[in-house]
Amino acid sequence: MSAAHDHGPHSHGHAGHSHAPSPDADRRWLTIALALIAGFMGVEVVAGLLAGSLALLSDAAHMLTDAASIALALVAARYAARPAAGAFTFGFGRAEILSAQINGAALFLLAGVIAVEGVRRLGSPPDVDGSIVIVVGAVGALVNVAAFWALSRSERQSLNVAGARAHVLADLYGSGAAIVAGVVIASGGPAEVDAVAALTVAALMLRSGWSLLHASARVLLEAAPRGFDPDEIGHALASQRGVVEVHDLHVWEVTSGFPALAAHVVVAPGDDCHGRRRELQELLRERFNIRHTTLQVDHESWQGLVVIEPSAPRE
Repeated sequence: MSAAHDHGPHSHGHAGHSHAPSPDADRRWLTIALALIAGFMGVEVVAGLLAGSLALLSDAAHMLTDAASIALALVAARYAARPAAGAFTFGFGRAEILSAQINGAALFLLAGVIAVEGVRRLGSPPDVDGSIVIVVGAVGALVNVAAFWALSRSERQSLNVAGARAHVLADLYGSGAAIVAGVVIASGGPAEVDAVAALTVAALMLRSGWSLLHASARVLLEAAPRGFDPDEIGHALASQRGVVEVHDLHVWEVTSGFPALAAHVVVAPGDDCHGRRRELQELLRERFNIRHTTLQVDHESWQGLVVIEPSAPRE
């Protein structure tokens, strides 16, 4: 492999137009998870106000972001299901990546609000009804388990669904923290533990938010998908029979589950460009599971070709 460039006759192959699985398969399970989360969120807000528990209110706020993230994931899945058209030659798959970005940013913002209130309550903790916190936290945990199960039933492992699942999993941890806080308070422990539980939820939200922002940014910056080593792929192509050189290799992810590759391949003089291209595309499909490929194939004899114009006859 090298970084050289060349011009001249070439064989251009564009194969593997099988895109990621349809986002329509996700929408049923996203809808079920949304109904579970939104239905319980209202109950948790009321219970949190009655019990005076920041842990419950922070968990309810997290459930609000859960519901918003799932709703956004539903909208993104609907857009992603649209076929490529007009200027959008790759379709609308990256709507799901934008959804993951927004969800990650929302987690960061809400975690900051909860953290500020949690720190304030550490210095001046209000009275908290531990029994209400225990009951509502336990029911919330069951709801989160059911929602997580529904999202896990999704046929695709898209970043969009992963974002919604991360919200629900962090909320499950939050429900667990609320239960622990309720047990401690009901047993006569310090009321400050409620604020500590809320800060724990905020920390989990920051972790989930960072994970979503980092993963979606990699896609938007067109980094090679995780598990795909461009050097390994390039050396595998260059080592094939008849291949002289591979350069200008690019591996990126259009959207979740949709890796793509483009490369410039130089083959031996007089070799069958189309045959070599088909062999390389089959290698990419079988060994690396890359089905969307664009290979430009040239003969080595055309590299650095210089055309000399005949000189005019002398008089």
